Amino acid sequence: NSFVTRTNTCGELRSAHVGQEVTLYGWIQYQRQGLFLVLRDFQGLTQIVIPQDEAHSHVKKLLSNAPVESVVRVTGIVSPRPPGQENPKMPTGDIEVKVETAEILNSCKKLPFEIKDFIKKSEALRMQYRYLDLRSFQLQYNLRLRSQMVMRMREYLCNLHGFVDVETPTLFKRTPGGAKEFLVPSREAGKFYSLPQSPQQFKQLLMVGGLDRYFQVARCYRDEGSRPDRQPEFTQIDIEMSFVDQAGIQRLIEGLLQYSWPEERGSIMTPFPSMTYKEALADYGTDKPDARFGMKIVDISDFLRRSDIQFVQNALSYPHGTVKAICIPQGVRYLKNKDLESLKESAKSQFNQEVMEIICRPDGSLKSLLAKFLGEKQQSELMQVLNMQVDDVVLLAAGEHKQVCSALGSLRLESADLLEAAGLVLRDPTAFHFLWVVDFPLFLPKEENPTELESAHHPFTAPHPSDTSLLYSDPTKVRSQHYDLVLNGNEVGGGSIRIHSAEQQRFVLEKVLKEDSEVLSHLLEALEFGAPPHGGIALGLDRLISLIVDAPSIRDVIAFPKSFRGRDLMGNAPDCVTPEELEPYHIQVSWPLAE
Repeated sequence: NSFVTRTNTCGELRSAHVGQEVTLYGWIQYQRQGLFLVLRDFQGLTQIVIPQDEAHSHVKKLLSNAPVESVVRVTGIVSPRPPGQENPKMPTGDIEVKVETAEILNSCKKLPFEIKDFIKKSEALRMQYRYLDLRSFQLQYNLRLRSQMVMRMREYLCNLHGFVDVETPTLFKRTPGGAKEFLVPSREAGKFYSLPQSPQQFKQLLMVGGLDRYFQVARCYRDEGSRPDRQPEFTQIDIEMSFVDQAGIQRLIEGLLQYSWPEERGSIMTPFPSMTYKEALADYGTDKPDARFGMKIVDISDFLRRSDIQFVQNALSYPHGTVKAICIPQGVRYLKNKDLESLKESAKSQFNQEVMEIICRPDGSLKSLLAKFLGEKQQSELMQVLNMQVDDVVLLAAGEHKQVCSALGSLRLESADLLEAAGLVLRDPTAFHFLWVVDFPLFLPKEENPTELESAHHPFTAPHPSDTSLLYSDPTKVRSQHYDLVLNGNEVGGGSIRIHSAEQQRFVLEKVLKEDSEVLSHLLEALEFGAPPHGGIALGLDRLISLIVDAPSIRDVIAFPKSFRGRDLMGNAPDCVTPEELEPYHIQVSWPLAE
């Protein structure tokens, strides 16, 4: 209550305050028959008793007629509630305030929706009236928790570990590779700035500049069009250090998260477990595994190699051919036939992968098209390999290793959702399971042209020390010093040790990625002036906070988010500008615009 004219907030009065005169400011949450109202501010709710005596008739009239969500000041005496009328669900439920004087500071017009967390409101309406939505308890909680966590992170990095908080430019130039960037016109004809998708180059240049340890709560921009849980502008906790290795960065981040973790979410155990990209793909079918539950992918190629099942033999005859399966516990009990059909359909449509089911009957026999090709002994061996119990359902896929793993990884998550929707608890909603994924490939074939390579992380990532020679002979086999941090199956951070040799960086850009290195001449030149070995990481703050508060979307942890089409529905941006305003930028819009 420092610097303001209230004596208390609406969330702090208790029995100890009985008898005191207090002044409260807030919004009318609820009013009942001119007898009492509930006043709300950022901290909580207080019941206000409206006086009924003649001497205070003007106060009664004022408060009885004030619309809900009007802003008022009340001054009155804190009194105990009458016996039996206490409300144990309210922190202020033992007291009420008997009003002496009141003032309506601002009356509220008819609301587009009620300010209550349980009232269902359309996302578009919430975004259009975001300033009203922000009054809800949940959004207030999310934004305050976010603020507290960022403050703790600053303390840990700057005060405990000597990091320097540096703001880097927002107006820069295009970077090769990576996501699409927003362009900003300049007054020089035909020349544009780009908004950076991350401060990547600047943080490396700060290391060349000898800053040793840098950190920033960085705004980043990506023009990715309409992707549902992505924002065109987002926030990273951005970090870079000199003279560090992968283990050093990992220990720093574990310490940072442990130090800033909200108390009410329990504690997190460090060090976080780690798995290689290869293991993640083989066991979970994805590079961001949700390891909170089992149902791992099992390789049954060797077991079925001896069989004479045609489609199995076909799959195994290819290079990287494999047969794998996942076991859905109690699938018969919890999944309907249409669920199994939709799982098979999703593997077909998303991954072009055929899937076959095997069901374990109550008598222990197998129901499947495969069963007729396998003798009883083979059937029971298969059940052992897959650890099948009665009523389990196995989904089996054969084909190229990466495709089979990706399809089964996706089905693993979909079937977990179906099981949980049907009442089987697989993932503890209060558990936070962090893990590191390491040893990514340095390069991947481009999707649109598999003969060309692109960076799996970004072009500044250093090769694994033991694979450096392969960089020049067989770049596809090179592992990188790139590490991702995964929380409950979501990527919440990614980083790498960087290339600090100009020669190696130029080779990667020109010879492997076939990029024009001229765009990065400033960085390449900087690496020639005594660049220290360095590495870093960026944590996606919006995603991290949304997982901690269990928000349905990252929009719920951002004060003023964009819609999934990248629009600001409240201020109606982006908006048109006049030809006169465009003139200094040497730009014309070609009219009429196609609808």
